[in-house]
Amino acid sequence: MNSLKIDGRLIGPSYPPYIIAELSANHNGDINRAFQIMEAAKKAGADAIKLQTYTHDTITMDCDSEEFQIHGGLWDGQSLYELYKGAHMPWDWHKPLFEKAKKLGITIFSSPFDNTAIELLEELNAPAYKIASFELVDHALIKRAAQTGKPLIMSTGMANKLEIEEAIEVARKNGCDDLVVLHCVSSYPAPSDQYNLSTIRDISQSFGVLTGLSDHTINNATAVAGVVLGACVVEKHVTLDRSGGGVDDSFSLEPNELADLCRDAKIAWQSVGRVNYEVTEAEKGNIKFRRSLYVVRDVAEGELFTSSNVKSIRPGYGLSPRHFDDCLGKKASRAISRGTALTFNLIQS
Repeated sequence: MNSLKIDGRLIGPSYPPYIIAELSANHNGDINRAFQIMEAAKKAGADAIKLQTYTHDTITMDCDSEEFQIHGGLWDGQSLYELYKGAHMPWDWHKPLFEKAKKLGITIFSSPFDNTAIELLEELNAPAYKIASFELVDHALIKRAAQTGKPLIMSTGMANKLEIEEAIEVARKNGCDDLVVLHCVSSYPAPSDQYNLSTIRDISQSFGVLTGLSDHTINNATAVAGVVLGACVVEKHVTLDRSGGGVDDSFSLEPNELADLCRDAKIAWQSVGRVNYEVTEAEKGNIKFRRSLYVVRDVAEGELFTSSNVKSIRPGYGLSPRHFDDCLGKKASRAISRGTALTFNLIQS
């Protein structure tokens, strides 16, 4: 697969990286804050805003069992139900958020977490779907999303190669022709030294899909490196203020950092370019400053060229230094002044 299109924007190795600003739970329960994040993402240069569509009752259950409690990490001491109750995007916000995105001129789509979420998003004509890392093993969800005929973006955090292969197979068997698979480390934040970005290329080569990166590190270096290694999509969580106290704020980019990512990812993509051993346009003006062969002492007609009267120096208007040994012992075809670039017509044949 060489490219696909989401909401009119071409995505693939031949196009600038597609930057997704993940709004997630950083709305902090305030739709106006969600609007502000969208505005900041658009201003920063992001291509898309991504939501998460679930309720606490569709993603988990209210249960006091130890298995439903969180110990350690950002959300220590909460139950899954409490976490998702505070973090979820109210469903009646979706329509105004989609309308806001249209006004801003930025693409918006979401990660659905069950079939009812897909139904809601279909009503809003979502242009694509994202399958979150934790849902990659939910083949029924992938099947339903693929059957919409929309492009799918799937994250691979925690998944082994067989699980990734199975998820891709389910998507393809159910009509998904446009697929991007994002390499991911499902840790919040994630350490850069555990990202193993070489996996991006292996995913592409192993499964014949477009690849990208879902990046949970707290800097942009990993994402930019991912672009160099072939990521044509980059997803990062975005917030207005990393100290704002939201569920995902602490590992999210602030607006100025998102702007840096949008700029630097594009620069990195441009720098990869193609295999090239020719002189570039930027270099052409400097060729004259390379070394070449010059006569450094006055030489009479018929005089032999020696290492005393010919040297390899800058600038580069004379013969290439690789001809130095060939010139030694040859006779000058005419009198030559010091500072003359040595050329073949000055050497007797």
